[in-house]
This record gives sequence, structure tokens and C-alpha cells, in this order.
Amino acid sequence: MGTELFEEVRESYKKDNSCHILTAILDKVFKDSALANSLDDMWKTSYDNGRFHLSDGILYHRSNHKCVMVLCSRMLINTILLEFHDNIYSGHLSEERTMERIKTCAWWPS
Repeated sequence: MGTELFEEVRESYKKDNSCHILTAILDKVFKDSALANSLDDMWKTSYDNGRFHLSDGILYHRSNHKCVMVLCSRMLINTILLEFHDNIYSGHLSEERTMERIKTCAWWPS
């Protein structure tokens, strides 16, 4: 994944309310519980369980001993889906196998 993708991901966080809140919370030394309480349910549950991490402006989601990049932009999610399924190097796998491969590097609420 090139640096261009990481820049697009960082920019997308500014446009998504939950990602914007999470980056603000995780960027601070002292946590703001009122801000955390304003997160949508799925995001709040993961936050309360300590699943999010911020590194170099990129949100990561921890689950099952993996830490993967958080995507919130529909455009970026579609790009990842196309790259993992339709790219000539991806092997054009089934939907299930494609999603399993994506889960090794990206997460988004569904």
C-alpha cells in the first residue's frame, strides 16, 4: 500500500464523524469520556474494549491478535474490494475468500 492511500485514509477520517472523534480522543493524553460517549454504538463498543489504536494519523483496529487499518470512506472501501477481487494479481477469489484476505489488512464497521 502506497503513501497515497495512507494520505487518502487520513483525509477520510476528517469527513467521518466517528473516525474524527476517535482520532481526536486517541491523539490526546487525557481521554474525554463525553466525546467517547458520542460515538455510534459499534464504534463505542470497540473503543470501550480497547480495540482502536492511532499511529501516524492512521486508526487501527485490533481483533484476534491482528491490528488492521480502519477504513470509513465508502470510496476507499470499494477501492480495496476491487483491488482484492478484480486485480490480476489477486487471483479473482470468491466473495468469502476475498473478504478473508481483506480482513488481514483492513476493517470497517458493517
